[in-house]
Amino acid sequence: MESTKTEHDYHYSFIEDKENTSSSCFSEIMEELKSLLLLAFPIALTALIFYSRSIVSMLFLGHLGDLQLAAGSLAIALANITGYSVLSGLALGMEPLCSQAFGANRPKLLSLTLHRCIIFLLLSSLPISFLWLNISAILRSLHQHPDIATLARTYLLFSLPDLVTNSFLHPIRIYLRAQGITHPLTQASLAGTLLHLPFNYILVTRLRFGVAGVAAASAASNLSILLSLVGRVWLSGLHRPTWSPPTRDCLAGWKPLLRLAAPSCLSVCLEWWWYEIMIVLCGLLMDPTATVASMGVLIQTTSFIYVFPSSLGFAVSTRVGNELGANRPFRAKLSAVVSVFLSAMMGFSAMVFATAMRHMWGRMFTTDKDILRLTSAALPILGLCEIGNCPQTVGCGVVRGTARPSMAANVNLSAFYLVGMPVAVGLGFWLDVGFCGLWLGLLSAQVCCAGLMLYVIGTTEWEYEAQRAQLLTLADDVEGNDSGVDDDGRKVSLTGVATVTPSPC
Repeated sequence: MESTKTEHDYHYSFIEDKENTSSSCFSEIMEELKSLLLLAFPIALTALIFYSRSIVSMLFLGHLGDLQLAAGSLAIALANITGYSVLSGLALGMEPLCSQAFGANRPKLLSLTLHRCIIFLLLSSLPISFLWLNISAILRSLHQHPDIATLARTYLLFSLPDLVTNSFLHPIRIYLRAQGITHPLTQASLAGTLLHLPFNYILVTRLRFGVAGVAAASAASNLSILLSLVGRVWLSGLHRPTWSPPTRDCLAGWKPLLRLAAPSCLSVCLEWWWYEIMIVLCGLLMDPTATVASMGVLIQTTSFIYVFPSSLGFAVSTRVGNELGANRPFRAKLSAVVSVFLSAMMGFSAMVFATAMRHMWGRMFTTDKDILRLTSAALPILGLCEIGNCPQTVGCGVVRGTARPSMAANVNLSAFYLVGMPVAVGLGFWLDVGFCGLWLGLLSAQVCCAGLMLYVIGTTEWEYEAQRAQLLTLADDVEGNDSGVDDDGRKVSLTGVATVTPSPC
C-alpha cells in the first residue's frame, strides 16, 4: 500500500531541513573561526617578537645618551617613513596574487610572483638608499641640529644592508603566509630576536660603535631571521609543492603586481605617516617636551595593540584570497564576516584595557608628572580609537584579499587626511583643546575609516570577485589578460571562468 504524507509530515520535514541547514551554517562558521585563529595566532606572536626588538634598540640608544637617543629616534622615524613602510607596502601588492593563486592551485604563479616582487623591492631600494645617503644635508636644510643630522645619517648608513634583507624577507613571508605556512617565520623571528640582545651588547657596549652599532645590530638580527627562515623552509621541504626556480618569465608580466603594489604602498604609507605627523604637531603645542614624550608613549601603546587586529587582517586576507582563487565566494564572504565580528570584539577589549590602565600604563615608561597627566587623559580616547581601528585594519585585510588595494588607499586618504587632519588641527590649535584635541582628530578619522571600510565590505559582490580572481590568476597564461584586470575589477569578458561553488547554507 502506497504511503501518503500528511501536512504534519511535510511541516516536520521542513523543520528538520531547516535545523540541518542551521547546523551546517554553524559548523561552517566555527570551521572558519578556527582557520582564522590558526593563521592569526602565529602572525601575532611573530609581531610581538619584532615589537620586543624595537624596545631593546631604544634601550641601548637611551644608554648612549640624550643626543644619541634623539638622533636614533629621528633616524628610526625617517627609516620607517621613507624606507620600511614603502617596502612593506609594495610587498603587499603580491599578497592577493599569491593567496588567490594558491587557492586556484596555480603553484607556478606563486613562485613567479615571489621572484618578481623580490626584484621589484631590490630596485625600489636604490632611490631609498640614495635618499638615506644624503639625509644629513636634507636635515640641515630643515634646520635640524648638525650633530643630530650627522648621527641620524650614521644610523641610516649602517641600516642600508637592511633594505636588501627586507627586499627578500617581506616577499618570502607573504609567499609562505599565502599557503597558510606561518610557524617557520615565528621560529626564525624568535631566533633572530634572541641574537638581537648579544648583537647590541657586542657592537654597542663592548666595541663602542655607538649609534652605528645599534643600527648594525638590527640589520644583523634581520639577516639572521632571513637566513634562519630560508634554511628552515628549504631543509623541511615546505617549498617543494609551489617552488620553481627563477627563469626569464619573472622579468615579464609585471602589470598585475605593479597595479596592486602602488595602491597597497600608498594605503600603508598614508596610515604610517599620520602618526609621524602627529609627533610633529605635538612639537608645536605648549610644553612640547611633555607632549612629544607622551605622544611617543601612546604611539608605542597603540603599536602594541595594533599587533592583534593587523595579524587578523593578514589572516583574513589570506583566507579571502584562497577562497576566491578556489572559486568559493560564499566561504570568502563568511571569512570576511567572521573576521569583522572578531575585530569588533578586539576593539571593545582594547578600549576596556586602555581605560582601565590609564593611570598605570604611563608609569611603565616615565615618572614625569606632566607626561603622566597627558598620557592618562588621552588613553581613554586612544581606547575609543581602537573601536574603529580594529575593524578598519581587518577590513583592509579583506579588501586586500579581493585584490582591491586602491579601495583601502582611498578610504585611508579620505578618513585620515580629509576628515581626521582638519579635526585634529582645528581642535588642537584653533579651539585650544591641545594634546587631547589631536587624539580626538584621530578618533574622528578612525570612526570615518571604519564606517567606509564596512560599507565597502558590505557592498562587495562576492560572486563577481570570485570570477575576477580566476582572471587574475590566468593573466600570466593569456597574452593581454593582465591589461584588462584593473583594481576596480572591470573586465569585458569572463569567458572560461569556472562555475561558482554554491553556498552550503
